[in-house]
Amino acid sequence: MISIAKFYALALVVLFSAQLHAQSPGPVTLVKAGRLLDPRTGNVLTPAFVLIEGNKVKRVGSSSQIGLPAGAKIIDLGSATLLPGLIDGHTHLFLDIIIPPKAESLRHNNGEFAPGLLLAIVESPTKRSLMGAQAAREDLQSGITTVRNLGHSGIDGDTELRDAINAGRLVGPRILASGRKLIAQGSYLQNLNPALSDAILRQEFLLVHGTDQARQAVRENVFQNADLIKVTEGDDISVAELTAVVEEAHRQQLKVAVHAGDTVSIQTAIDAGADSIEHGNDATDEQLKQMKEKSIFLDLTPTFYDAFFMKIAEPSIVLPPDIHAEEVSRAARVKARYEQLVQRVMKSGVRFAEGSDMCWFFPGKTRGEASMNTLVKLHAAGMPALDVIRSMTSSAAEMLGWQDRVGAVEPGKFADLVAVSGNPLADITELEHVRFVMKDGRVVRNDFIKP
Repeated sequence: MISIAKFYALALVVLFSAQLHAQSPGPVTLVKAGRLLDPRTGNVLTPAFVLIEGNKVKRVGSSSQIGLPAGAKIIDLGSATLLPGLIDGHTHLFLDIIIPPKAESLRHNNGEFAPGLLLAIVESPTKRSLMGAQAAREDLQSGITTVRNLGHSGIDGDTELRDAINAGRLVGPRILASGRKLIAQGSYLQNLNPALSDAILRQEFLLVHGTDQARQAVRENVFQNADLIKVTEGDDISVAELTAVVEEAHRQQLKVAVHAGDTVSIQTAIDAGADSIEHGNDATDEQLKQMKEKSIFLDLTPTFYDAFFMKIAEPSIVLPPDIHAEEVSRAARVKARYEQLVQRVMKSGVRFAEGSDMCWFFPGKTRGEASMNTLVKLHAAGMPALDVIRSMTSSAAEMLGWQDRVGAVEPGKFADLVAVSGNPLADITELEHVRFVMKDGRVVRNDFIKP
């Protein structure tokens, strides 16, 4: 029988060995590429060497600056351009809405959106979770290594998916999960069967009615371990109520993202001290100035720019001639107005980032392909390529409050890298064809390896 003294000595040896193992650095990888773009400065390092230890970037520089540690794994991407992992600042992984026929749309408030949302809510939560996991994986495959999921994921869909990805049980981007969206009653779904309406709404939303309930809604999302709070402001939540949301969220160290499209809603969000305003399509020059002064981010979502509705609708349904003509005219108006918004935003100096607002079924594209197709639209709308790339890397990281973790390829930050064949500063659509993806120091995709 082992003596007590020997037992404790052995236990100390085991404990000390475990501590040494826990403190030992992870695997070392050296990534080589023709160029590395730093979106924040616009500088390009040629050639580029990135040394990765475990899941963090250790050094970035030339070959002589980096050196090659013994036993390091080398990933040679040839003449490719490296960038930080991309960030989608506004997405909905748990929705995949199919545009219904016009006759169906006319039967509902917000007819293109409401039928799909209702179908999502009444789905089995398990089925919905599996679809959300697929969308997350497809985003990552397209180079989106971090997302903010802003509602429409049931009671705990996005927080549980986030945790499963973080634990390594599923593959997907880092997720900042907002939990249930805060709304005023009637904002989204109206005229529901009263015997079912409360149960349906509670599964998807938290209702705001008065300042006390506003604070309680924040606490309920905190209980589900949400990363931020999302509010839909449609001229139906008062400044006092939204201020209560912001105060309670900030007390809990959480940011508040406010959906606001019209000028009244935007002003309410500004007056309440929101951290970001989502969409903001009708923002006036004065409101952009106020946002700049208050350091409120504008999260641009060019989703419907360039006839997006018709691109997702026409492969699935036949648009009658009069509806088709109406949609062509509307698409032209939306395009012109958005181009004006982009120019005013650039001139104002307001801090901005970008999100896809992707929640739609895009025939022929994965979720990631649909998201990237949307994110690059800012360039077509008149924004320089470098600013577009910033909006989904360094600027987006600041909006998330994660500038110390993501958004740049720098020592100490997560080893999230993407690579494209060409130069995205010359052709922004290169980002729609990402060929290499690394998240947390692990290769997710590498199309540069020849079979």
